[in-house]
Amino acid sequence: MNTPSHSFYQGKRFLVTGGTGFIGRALVKSLLKKGAFVRSLDNDSRGSREKLGIIADHVELITGDIRDLDVVKKAVHGMDCVCHLAYINGTEFFYTKPELILEVAVKGMMNVLDACIAENVKQLVLASSSEVYQTPQVIPTDESAALVVPDVLNPRFSYGGGKIISELLAVNYGRKFFDRMIIFRPHNVYGPDMGREHVVPQFAFRMKEAIEKQPTGKIDFNIQGSGEETRSFIFIDDFSNALLTVIEKGEHLNVYHIGTEEEISVKNLATLVASVCDREINIIPGRLLQGSTIRRCPNTNKLRSLGFEQETDMQSGIKQTVKWYLNINNSK
Repeated sequence: MNTPSHSFYQGKRFLVTGGTGFIGRALVKSLLKKGAFVRSLDNDSRGSREKLGIIADHVELITGDIRDLDVVKKAVHGMDCVCHLAYINGTEFFYTKPELILEVAVKGMMNVLDACIAENVKQLVLASSSEVYQTPQVIPTDESAALVVPDVLNPRFSYGGGKIISELLAVNYGRKFFDRMIIFRPHNVYGPDMGREHVVPQFAFRMKEAIEKQPTGKIDFNIQGSGEETRSFIFIDDFSNALLTVIEKGEHLNVYHIGTEEEISVKNLATLVASVCDREINIIPGRLLQGSTIRRCPNTNKLRSLGFEQETDMQSGIKQTVKWYLNINNSK
């Protein structure tokens, strides 16, 4: 397996926006391990200093809003590279807070670009999303597939639309103002302590509650959709290694998927979560939210051409993640 080099990162100064969030923390930790100086900018809406654990003392933490240009300029000052991850994630927020998602997307992206130009920072790494494809025509989907907003009246597409706008801004400013501008599109990153707004922790919490109510026997388990809908998932440790590989070896003005081609149905994912709990479940299909995609799986040829190889399969990653959620207090 390719291992990102210490020499590339040693002493280099990185700003990670969204640095106390789930994937932000993973990137911060990985950069520190490689010998980089790391500064984080986050409003701590989904993370905190405490979630960084013992490494918090080794990170320069700035608490502030990505929509505040003065704060962003302060955070960008003196950096060699900005990794822009700050965003509002979680499928429920696509529907309940679309205007906020778009405000963070557009103002945040413009503030990062303006701050980089003002502070003469020439390297930018942007986190996009698999949501930019909505319903891909080809599976596995490569990075050249069309980016789509199918219906401006559906609030779900606020998330993907905001990412598309961010990509357009990054690419076109990147041509003129940056020496290196790279976009990565993560596909369902998961792992311990990822919050509550994603399918894996939601399934884990629901299994925990079901087991408490029904200590024995087969459990009825409700899901959205038929259960045949599919996604691919990448474990947080693999994601971190892949992202460092992209930052080090990715080409200017290029886009890279970070994910795996290990496609799994929602039904099988629920069954896998249940198996970690040593229980059997009876899948009860439900209504699929409007705008939800039936299949999504990335073509990862470009990522693997940089030397990345997956180390953690779904069975192992889900086991680690679900066990973590089973062992925490439900009130967290």
